[in-house]
Amino acid sequence: MPRNREAIAAGASAIVLAGGRSARMGRPKAMLRIGASTLIERTAGELLRAFDDVVVVAAPETEGIALPALGAAAILRDSEAYRGPAEALARGLRAARHDVAFACSCDLPMLRAEVARRLIALIDDFDAVIPRVGNRLQLLHAVYRRRCADALDAMSARGERRLGALLEEITARVIDEAEYRRADPEALSCFNINTPGDYARATRMERDARR
Repeated sequence: MPRNREAIAAGASAIVLAGGRSARMGRPKAMLRIGASTLIERTAGELLRAFDDVVVVAAPETEGIALPALGAAAILRDSEAYRGPAEALARGLRAARHDVAFACSCDLPMLRAEVARRLIALIDDFDAVIPRVGNRLQLLHAVYRRRCADALDAMSARGERRLGALLEEITARVIDEAEYRRADPEALSCFNINTPGDYARATRMERDARR
């Protein structure tokens, strides 16, 4: 890895978005238990292994998302519930201590901090690094610079709440699946829980990993 990439990777934040509606799941995903921990505790704990600054952006009154359970992570509450990931990401980027941040949703049970650091190391002069896995952009398993917050705010001001619309406003490096899998061969770090079936799969994987 070139020296400048090492410097960027060393000084980076992590942002966890935990304020979604969880409509398909039917209950708040952040509080689902995987093994002995809730999903938000598991996600924040994993990122704290490799980042000195972790910001959790949560809904205004989400029960259970509190210190000390999240360790050294900072908790930032949305001003209004369910405004979408674009506004939440902008708030997280502005609150982060570092210019570059790995941003993810709270529902990634197999997230690995090492994969996040590998993505950060690819930022170079881009505004963002976004993997494409399974023909889908992994917008909440990606890296963003703080200046992306301005574009996100402009989007929100005109009523655009789709996070994917950000790619029309910034210069993003899209990582194809083959390159991504060099860091995450089974692509499990970006596996997210959307449905009860996904939750059952995550529970099985966690149980198998402990055997």
